[in-house]
Amino acid sequence: MDSTTVARRTLTYLLLFMTVPTLSDAQDPYLWLENIHSEASLEWAKKMNASAHERLALTPDFKALRDRIKTTLDAEDRIPYVSKLGDFYYDYWQDEKNERGILRRTTLSEYRKSVPTWDTVLDVDQLGESERESWVYGGSSTLRPTYDRTLISLSSGGSDASVIREFDLEFKTFVEGGFYLAEAKSDVSWLNKNEILVATDFGEGTLTESGYPRIVKRWSRGDSIEEAQLVFEGESTDVGIFGFSDQTKDFERAGIVRSIDFFNSNTYLLIDGDLVLIRKPTHVDASFFRDWLLLAPKKDWILEGTTYRSGSLLVANLDQYLEGSRELDVLFTPTKSRSLAGFSATRKFLLLNVMENVRNQIEVASYRDEAWHTESLHSSQGFQTISVRAVDRSDNDSYFITKSDFLTPPTFGIGEIGGTEEDLKQEPHVFDTEGLAITQHWATSKDGTEIPYFQVGPTQIPTPLPTLLYGYGGFEAPMLPSYQKLTGVAWLENGGVYVVANIRGGGEFGPQWHRAALKEKRHKAFEDFIAVAEDLVAREVTNSRLLGTMGGSNGGLLMGNMLTRRPDLFGAIVAAVPLFDMKRYHLLLAGASWMAEYGDPDIPEEWTFIRNFSPYHNLSKDVTYPPLFVTTSTADDRVHPGHARKLVARMREFEKDVTYYENLEGGHAGAADNTQRAFMSALQYQFLWRQLSREFAATAAE
Repeated sequence: MDSTTVARRTLTYLLLFMTVPTLSDAQDPYLWLENIHSEASLEWAKKMNASAHERLALTPDFKALRDRIKTTLDAEDRIPYVSKLGDFYYDYWQDEKNERGILRRTTLSEYRKSVPTWDTVLDVDQLGESERESWVYGGSSTLRPTYDRTLISLSSGGSDASVIREFDLEFKTFVEGGFYLAEAKSDVSWLNKNEILVATDFGEGTLTESGYPRIVKRWSRGDSIEEAQLVFEGESTDVGIFGFSDQTKDFERAGIVRSIDFFNSNTYLLIDGDLVLIRKPTHVDASFFRDWLLLAPKKDWILEGTTYRSGSLLVANLDQYLEGSRELDVLFTPTKSRSLAGFSATRKFLLLNVMENVRNQIEVASYRDEAWHTESLHSSQGFQTISVRAVDRSDNDSYFITKSDFLTPPTFGIGEIGGTEEDLKQEPHVFDTEGLAITQHWATSKDGTEIPYFQVGPTQIPTPLPTLLYGYGGFEAPMLPSYQKLTGVAWLENGGVYVVANIRGGGEFGPQWHRAALKEKRHKAFEDFIAVAEDLVAREVTNSRLLGTMGGSNGGLLMGNMLTRRPDLFGAIVAAVPLFDMKRYHLLLAGASWMAEYGDPDIPEEWTFIRNFSPYHNLSKDVTYPPLFVTTSTADDRVHPGHARKLVARMREFEKDVTYYENLEGGHAGAADNTQRAFMSALQYQFLWRQLSREFAATAAE
């Protein structure tokens, strides 16, 4: 496709896009589908599921793929990633015998063995069966330094809302009369063995408009939840109020974070029973390391005549800062190509995860000789992604390290800063990588910005191939190389090409890369993705008939915009747990918490630009759309399944090619166990491969 043709098609669809009439709530015939559990909406979903099952899941190819994915997910030679709690190393494990999983533990010496001996701490399948609940394990918060009690989160079907129950790790049983919270979107932190900070649904008026806790209380053992003492109360317009507790030996502290929106917050320390505000701009994130205060500005911060760049990491002596000193040291300064992806603290060091053009390296920051020093620890080889985390920040300077890329299975190891490093586990290859290569390319977006993307596929591409383009582009989340088991099994082994786009809105180049696609600039993320797609066509890796695309959640919104903005550019689209109705997103479940990202549709000036990226409002019966497959979960209490239901219903009204499957469980993850994950993944890949391989065969015949 030459540049003139691309420009002509772009203009045609842009003009059509601009003339689609707005759909008001009063005109919306599908509001009833927002009633998640109504008999009518569930019956509609069941009929759609039956249709999708008949269309995609009855062939031998589907069953073979589903079984292959299930075997891959359940494989016994996967890496059991562990976390150290006291003397033990804990892992949460799911496989064919343990569908909902087991929490288990071992020692480091035992873990080093090829087949460790594990001690089962909690069997979630057994618990669910005995209590007649579809429990899904949601993590835990463990008391330090005794490591004998933990607060376990269990959700029904995988939703964000969960029940929290106190568990005795020594005796491996729930504590009778212990801390217990009914199902809610709760947050808990240990203060000591007999007190916790708790943020939960305390009754009417105690949640924010986003559905998260607005109040934090101090709850003592033996008291009822009604007797818990108020610590902090936020506003209903806040995203949420959460407590935190740092139990690092000799540096114990606790406090409150008031999350005003996704990118602005206030932090308070609980000192001698009083809350002390960390005075800083709300866009500056605050955290703590030993006796230091760490500050990370999301915008340029001018302080006493010095400008600290957005994406920097700054450090100050905590006590001096609280007394009014503003003497800051700079641990990291970003550049146009260099950003900080995150950091982790050991006992005496900070591990910095630094990215340079979406390739990462690990640096170590330490304070010695009355100054801060930063040194290199690891640099990625090729397109390898390296991640590190402390083994036990209270006790030592050891770290866990994981290394992988798109084609190389992960290696999990342990190291000591200033000492040696040891590989503990190496995952085997699960798909054939012979003849495949990883390359990085750059596409030019509409405004001239260079957008990087990774391509995984045959070393030589003599003819356009079925290609799967994946993207997200939101909430400062970077898309980094990682071993793609399921994509390898379901796509690359079949001869397809896999591409990941690093578009604006993500975090590949720090907060500025993210802010470049916020609110009225959201279209930049979509233009970036289109630029990558067009670059793949221009390079003859694929063509529009062979190009498929996939994304979930915010990436589902991206998919909806590819559907409505450039239906000519794609041969098939998959959107999982998506946002589609941007007129009502802030009224549905956790949607209000994302207004800092997308804008407020109740403000007329903001709805003017939001409407332009609301897929539900930009569908037209006069446009030919590529085949679309939408998946969601009835149990998703983060992104309302009504988004998916309503767009699919409208496409069916317009007699468009759309397939829909709604998993009853799984929450925002879309699946609760490996059986469900295998089924849902197989549906998605089967849909894409069937659509694009058919076009590939037709192209070859031509």
